[in-house]
Amino acid sequence: MGSASKQSNPTGKQPKPGSKAAQQADRRARIAELRAVEQRRERRNKTITIGISSVLLLAMIGGGSWLVMDSKDKSDKKKAAATAAAEAAQKAKDDASKADIPGLQTFGKLTQNHVKTEVKYPQTPPVGGDHDPVWQTCMGNVYDKPVRNENAVHSLEHGAVWVTYNGKATPEDIKTLSDKVKATPYSLMSPYPDEPGTITLTAWSNQLVVDSASDPRVATFFAKFVQGPQTLEQGASCSSGQM
Repeated sequence: MGSASKQSNPTGKQPKPGSKAAQQADRRARIAELRAVEQRRERRNKTITIGISSVLLLAMIGGGSWLVMDSKDKSDKKKAAATAAAEAAQKAKDDASKADIPGLQTFGKLTQNHVKTEVKYPQTPPVGGDHDPVWQTCMGNVYDKPVRNENAVHSLEHGAVWVTYNGKATPEDIKTLSDKVKATPYSLMSPYPDEPGTITLTAWSNQLVVDSASDPRVATFFAKFVQGPQTLEQGASCSSGQM
């Protein structure tokens, strides 16, 4: 059998214009043309879609890479700033450890036995010696009542600075010292009515008496002795002790 076109026009002659055969041929031609146009549109749309998708993908990859790089850059800058701050703090501490403090009293080597009994100390407040097995909690703690000498001396052994004051200290002095202690781990503060000086700063075997919290030697004492070279048990805890 021949093709459909040959079957519809077995003589091979062109159909007469206006005839039924001519109308069918025109209809088939229009359909073929419409299909061709549709196929071209589909190919064009597909090409455009692929192009847009590629651009978006590249943008996402580029944006993601930028975000990762930006985040890493910020993280590196933050670490660098933290390192610089730590180095500056260590340098300040090293400089302070070498600084002379006018009026500082140093008492030399002291005993450090753990005892359960009351201890008679030669200094008021004490600067070291035998002490209670439990330290006074000294993570920036400010006490509104006197604490036991024996517990506070144990805190000194751990590298704490103990700030005490009597009735001559002004409310402003007490506020300034309280803020300083609260911001300083390995320090504690308590009233000491019987001490001879207005304000006394004590570290193991070291003591300084000042008349005012604004005395610049206060900051130097903290920098020099909080976990300073006098510390007998470096790194020992100052938390979870006597409260």
